[in-house]
Amino acid sequence: MKLMIPLIMAALPAASVAQSQSGAGSGVPSVAIPKTTAVLVIETPKQGVTPQQIMAVIPDEIQATVKLYLDGKIREWYSRGDGKGVIFLVDVKTEDEARALMETLPLAKEQLMNHEYIPVGPLMPLRALNPAALQ
Repeated sequence: MKLMIPLIMAALPAASVAQSQSGAGSGVPSVAIPKTTAVLVIETPKQGVTPQQIMAVIPDEIQATVKLYLDGKIREWYSRGDGKGVIFLVDVKTEDEARALMETLPLAKEQLMNHEYIPVGPLMPLRALNPAALQ
């Protein structure tokens, strides 16, 4: 097991270079694109939105967000370290599902926030540890 960690660490840069240099269309070969297991959602206030506007909606936003968490739709949630918004890890398989979910929240309904959606999945270089997973 001790030898596995250096092997993985050595493979990560090579795999990421290979992913960025090959493939058509998006530049990434389809074998290097992980199955989406969640969507990372980054929310930031729209330009011109005041803290007072956000705070007026926060009580309803908290209740709705907690409900989504308790319903298993939000896996994790964080405040950004720079204080400029929040980050959610949403338990969905597509950006469209994440967008539909986030649009149910009060801050989104009031059109106070920008949303960035990033599909995420397993770290693909780890597949090198299990050749059978490549088939």
